[in-house]
This record gives sequence, C-alpha cells and structure tokens, in this order.
Amino acid sequence: MTHTYNTKGTCSTRITFDKAEDGTITNVAFTGGCNGNLKAVSKLVDGMKALEIYEKLHGNTCGSRPTSCADQLAKAVMEA
Repeated sequence: MTHTYNTKGTCSTRITFDKAEDGTITNVAFTGGCNGNLKAVSKLVDGMKALEIYEKLHGNTCGSRPTSCADQLAKAVMEA
C-alpha cells in the first residue's frame, strides 16, 4: 500500500513510500530537500523493514534543527 507523509521541520515537504503487509518498505521518494542525499537514503532503505529503518534513522538531526529528513522518514514508516 502506498503511504504519503507530510514532513515537519525539514526542507523536504513530503515522503511517499510503499509498505507491504510484512512491514517491508520500498519505493521511497522525497519531495524537496537535498536531492542527491535523499535519493541515496531512498536506495539504502529500499527493502528494509519499517522497524529497522526506525531504529537506524530516528533521532537523526540536521544542523540546529531537532529533526531531519531521515528522522521524518523514520516517523513516517512507523506511523504507516
């Protein structure tokens, strides 16, 4: 099933991804943000379980911001 998450506090504004019944995440795409870095993050997490993504990326910050695009992805996959 395809999910859409509107980010908060980051340069990217939206994350879309597919989540299978077993929790596997695929087809991650960010709208906005650091294009090259977010394409890399999307490739690195492709095929991972939502819990794995959350454990690796939750709490990651960007500069002085209390969150990051990766942290928002962690929140998005767990919310889905």
